[in-house]
Amino acid sequence: MVITGLSGSGKSTVLKVLEDMGFYAVDNLPVELLSSFVKLPLEHVVEPFKAAMVMDVRARGFVENFPATLKDLAAQGFCLEVLFLEASNDVLLRRYSETRRQHPLAKDEASMEEVVRRERKMLAEIRRQSTQIIDTSGFSIHQLRDEVHSLFKRMAPPAKLQLNLLTFGYKNGLPAEADLVIDVRFLANPFYVEKLRELDGRNNRVVNFIFQQTIAIDFLARLKDLLELIIPEYQRQGKSQITVAIGCTGGRHRSVAVAHWLAENLENENRRVTLRHRDIQLG
Repeated sequence: MVITGLSGSGKSTVLKVLEDMGFYAVDNLPVELLSSFVKLPLEHVVEPFKAAMVMDVRARGFVENFPATLKDLAAQGFCLEVLFLEASNDVLLRRYSETRRQHPLAKDEASMEEVVRRERKMLAEIRRQSTQIIDTSGFSIHQLRDEVHSLFKRMAPPAKLQLNLLTFGYKNGLPAEADLVIDVRFLANPFYVEKLRELDGRNNRVVNFIFQQTIAIDFLARLKDLLELIIPEYQRQGKSQITVAIGCTGGRHRSVAVAHWLAENLENENRRVTLRHRDIQLG
């Protein structure tokens, strides 16, 4: 898939979305390399290969040579999706004003309005050859992401979410990478039971001590329901991984037992679960 269009229309955002969908992503591919690039998978890749390439006026010769290159590849049997992004002049001018980035065609003597109009005219023929056109004028980043998912989900199965469960001790500080923090210090603490103190939350005796409480069983069920409710919403917002930190006082007993229970009960075909214990050796 080739992503092209007007500067400031959202090409980088679309490329990141497609990368999250499993596409191999290339930004600013020179038009001279397109033929070689699309043939590369046939020689070296066994599994189905999906690539998304941003190509635009930043590359010398793109406007002049891309239509002929596309026609030549079609004659050889290659079917390339060409996604053209555009936006209204007012929106493009506002975006450049907000980001303070320089337009790739900008020259000292030309106004931004003139530059935008010139680029639109330069790309008119490529726009006519495109297989999909998206006007991003009225889209937020989230809406553009949803639009790309809707258009191209046929080319990529839904990506698995990475759910990272991280245990920690509050006395050692909060983990900076956490998206959600769950405090389990209200559960009975095995630290104060001498025969359990040197064990950790992976030991069955510690697990049984913690989970024999009615509140613990009720809490686990409700916590699982909460995570099952909000995790899909995080995915819809474009997150490919979520870190849930579970903390107790030392990060050795209660948080570890709860995290192991969650790992066993939250993994499914659409979700990968990892488990890491930051402070288990510190107690």
